[in-house]
Amino acid sequence: MTQTVEFNPVPFISKEMQLPSSSVEAVVKLLHDGNTVPFIARYRKEATGSLDEIQIRAVEERATYLGELEKRKLAILSSIEEQGKLTDELKAKILQCQVKSTLEDLYLPHKKKRRTRATVALEKGLEPLATRIAAQPKDGDPVAEAAQFINDEKGVKDAEEALAGARDIVADMAASVAEVRAVVREAFAHDGILVSKAVDDKKEEGKKFKDYFDYREPVASIPSHRFLAVRRGEREGVLKTGVSVNDERLIENILRLMNFDEKSPFCGQMREAIEDGYKRLISTSVESDIRIDLKLSADKDAVDVFASNLRALLLAAPLGGKPVIGVDPGLRTGCKCAAVDATGTFCGNMTFNIVQGDRAAKAGREELATFVKKNSPFAIAVGNGTGGRETEKFVKESLKSAGDTKTMVVQVSEAGASVYSASTLAGKEFPQLDLTVRGAISIARRLQDPLAELVKIEPRAIGVGQYQHDVHQPLLGKKLEEVVESCVNGVGVDLNTASAPLLARVAGIGPKTAQNIIEFRAEKGEFRSRRQLLKVKKLGRKAFEQAAGFLRIRFGENPLDASAVHPERYELVEKIALDMGVELSALVGDEKLPDRIEIHKYVGGTVGEPTLRDIVDELKKPGRDPRDEFEAPAFRDDINAMEDLQQGMELEGVVTNVTNFGAFVDVGVHRDGLVHISQLADRFVKDPNDIVKVGDKIKVRVMEVDLERGRISFTAKTGAPSQQSSGRPPENKRPPDPQRPNKGKEKKDKAQFSNNPFANLLKK
Repeated sequence: MTQTVEFNPVPFISKEMQLPSSSVEAVVKLLHDGNTVPFIARYRKEATGSLDEIQIRAVEERATYLGELEKRKLAILSSIEEQGKLTDELKAKILQCQVKSTLEDLYLPHKKKRRTRATVALEKGLEPLATRIAAQPKDGDPVAEAAQFINDEKGVKDAEEALAGARDIVADMAASVAEVRAVVREAFAHDGILVSKAVDDKKEEGKKFKDYFDYREPVASIPSHRFLAVRRGEREGVLKTGVSVNDERLIENILRLMNFDEKSPFCGQMREAIEDGYKRLISTSVESDIRIDLKLSADKDAVDVFASNLRALLLAAPLGGKPVIGVDPGLRTGCKCAAVDATGTFCGNMTFNIVQGDRAAKAGREELATFVKKNSPFAIAVGNGTGGRETEKFVKESLKSAGDTKTMVVQVSEAGASVYSASTLAGKEFPQLDLTVRGAISIARRLQDPLAELVKIEPRAIGVGQYQHDVHQPLLGKKLEEVVESCVNGVGVDLNTASAPLLARVAGIGPKTAQNIIEFRAEKGEFRSRRQLLKVKKLGRKAFEQAAGFLRIRFGENPLDASAVHPERYELVEKIALDMGVELSALVGDEKLPDRIEIHKYVGGTVGEPTLRDIVDELKKPGRDPRDEFEAPAFRDDINAMEDLQQGMELEGVVTNVTNFGAFVDVGVHRDGLVHISQLADRFVKDPNDIVKVGDKIKVRVMEVDLERGRISFTAKTGAPSQQSSGRPPENKRPPDPQRPNKGKEKKDKAQFSNNPFANLLKK
């Protein structure tokens, strides 16, 4: 049995990511010991060399990949060894391999194969003839030699049938050579052109894909959103797609790699076998692999876009602990209002109508004014769905009629609110309330604290990504969960007011432990100390270690409990206060006193400067919220629908979604407009995320309004002429001719033909 030493991914990861091996080793060990990424990033900086969450997750992802790859290597080595075909050379290649597709290419000749044309030919005893073709001898007569294999009992009726079977064997053998597949794979990956054509009888129903009806773009540079669009069109039967390469040139390259000899009498048989093998076995298989690679890459890009947008949305500026009325717009059934107090507790609800005649509207204004006066909200949050702008206008008029000039009216994204309303969680929290009232409560709470409310919703339901339903859902789910975890722990959670869904996202705490915390709080009252967490059912010391630093207790027994200082460092901070001759309570929250701490005096053991500097920052502003201050967006009151927009009009809007090709902006007309990446700034923009993020306020100018297709094009350029017809570049820009040889390619090809690995397969 093959013996291997225990695999250590650290050297590989350190080299690939250009990180110190000590940092990578520390991360791998800490993760192996059950530590969470937020905890490692925040409280183990000395061990990791201050790697951030992104770097730590990258190490985790790569270590997982390499671990799975290593398991696969061992399985493959064992399989080949059992067949008695494991050579030292092959073993070395397998052990050195760092890419799964290359590993599978090495294993391909030794896989148990299904019944194919080649296996049928082997059963007919045609392998010796195939060996002659592959060897490309200088003499011999293919037809005469093939005649020797005529055998009616085995189904070989004539020489041509024998040669055909032998060619099938040669084609199959060529398709199994790793070096052949590598050459073809490289050509498809670097020189391939993705081509899509419209299915003739689907053009009318597939209008939304018309940009891809005659479309070509290099595989190596196609943006993820365009590949996913093409793939969706193919899946819906509107498009036919494929990857185009220079087949003739590739066949010549393979022939040279296979030691093809034009002077051999068997050269014609060899060429025919390779042409057949390339078209029937190699190109189709490699194209499938390349499309899978493209899909994985596109998925990763799309997931990263979604994650970036979700992070911005979760970390949107909170209004804070102020009473709010939430309004779920409803033109037909009426607008549902729900009032919540400063802590988000439901206080009452009512319904008003805005489109059922003047009498109903007047009554609605009076009822709303009475409801507002009763609950004294700091702000009214209006959902931005259908009827949102009309409802916002109605609410403002109602407040004005009542002489209320103080109450703020704010439009709030209601994406996913209906998902929460119908959820089991909402049902348990408000069993007696209608779904729409629950939605209004959620809208109000979103204004108070977007993060605390949005964690109650499945991240995918928030809808701030591109082609989110087309990407690999487990990949998307994992990434979004990581984003939520990062945001929750980055902001911190009030232990005495947080909901179970919010607590469940804290490092080291899951849904069950979160519910146990809620039950403990209900039975024992508010937590007075972080140490009380150890009394919560099934919350052990490991969970306490991971979670404690991210949980806040305002006005608790220890002032440090309100900060991000971890309990494991309380003794150190108490010593610092003692050395400075001040009370701990005086040190915590003083913006100047912590600057007097002589950090170097306390460096030692597992405590280094990074931790001490974090402590100093926390002592200045304990438990500070890293999110921006709230500032309400302002839409023009005279702009309520797409029909109100005019070319050249300047507006202020809010970024609702950022994609690889630009940003979508809400200007209050029920349809978001696109600021294409080329229109985001007066300079070249490589990544829209460098310019804007979800929730940003932005000034735009209307470029085009397409009422038929429901599309709006904006520009954010300061001096952009409004006469431009569209913010979209041509989607079907043609790339260079794929048949044109790449400069210097021949040298590379020749370097790959110095050996003939095909010959190894012919050795007995």
